[in-house]
Amino acid sequence: MIEVKNLTKRYGNNVALDHVSFTVEDGTILGFLGPNGAGKSTTMNIVTGYLSATEGTVTISGHDILDEPNEARRLIGYLPELPPLYLDMTVKEYLDFMYDLKKVKLPREKHIREICALTKIQNVYKRLIGNLSKGYRQRVGIAQALLGNPPVLILDEPTVGLDPKQIIEIRNLIKNLGRNHTIILSSHILSEVQAVCERVIIINSGKLVADGATDRLAHDLSTDHRIVCRIAGPENEVLHAIRALDKVVDVTSMGEKEPGVFEYTVEAGLDQDIRRDLFALLTRKGWPLMASRNTDLTLEEVFLRLTSGDGHFTEQERRSLLKGVNSEEADQEEVRKTALEAVEEEGGEEE
Repeated sequence: MIEVKNLTKRYGNNVALDHVSFTVEDGTILGFLGPNGAGKSTTMNIVTGYLSATEGTVTISGHDILDEPNEARRLIGYLPELPPLYLDMTVKEYLDFMYDLKKVKLPREKHIREICALTKIQNVYKRLIGNLSKGYRQRVGIAQALLGNPPVLILDEPTVGLDPKQIIEIRNLIKNLGRNHTIILSSHILSEVQAVCERVIIINSGKLVADGATDRLAHDLSTDHRIVCRIAGPENEVLHAIRALDKVVDVTSMGEKEPGVFEYTVEAGLDQDIRRDLFALLTRKGWPLMASRNTDLTLEEVFLRLTSGDGHFTEQERRSLLKGVNSEEADQEEVRKTALEAVEEEGGEEE
């Protein structure tokens, strides 16, 4: 487990991090988001022990990164935004060098061979790093982070500068690594975070402003929970049948979109999920469901609202931002308070 409590970093009068607190459970892939200058890299450098904090603590499986740096660092594999590669070395020479530098105790040849197989760099093992593509260099960087089999991996912008094919390859590699490692992933590519991560933390101006499960954050922040669907069936009968469902507040026909197929917007009550009831109704009636989508905010829209200076939030939205995956636990109380203060500071003046 990674525990970050009241993390603060000041550079003179500039506050890069302002009492940031969060925990990452074992086996979690966490997305760490924020605009440029928000404090993402600063947080990662402190968590990995490359930078000291002005205030606060970071513990890795019970080891404080400042009080027990050697014990804590053995548990961490780190890939900075710019991988620390020596371009005049071959992949083999570099991994041997990093193996010695990290004082890895595992059998050298077998361990390095397993890592090369996992990161799929066997075919460039004897090539100069300087002659490798950007994608292969990222793989070599991840390979060095895996030396010693650390339980925690911290990856700072692992797909920056890669082409779409390379991004998919690295994304799949991270998913695979997530089966046996706790991963903190920083990225500007929100689709990547949504595809890979189970949970998202967003910071802005050095403050934590949101913490939640990736597949729930946008839904919880959206106050307008409507379903837009296309149904093949008689328009008036469909309208009457859907209106009769218990959880439905309103249903409106948007007209015929295909021959015999009408589009409807179906609004549910607060915190009500009508998808199963709607599907069951259409099945009983024999009315094919041709298409369906919800109107929840996308992760990109959530990110922009949280990190732009003109974001405004209702009271319900504020509460929704604080629904972290462990929000019921006492150790998340500080996260909720910090997030609420940040949100109020963003939009509170005009509420």
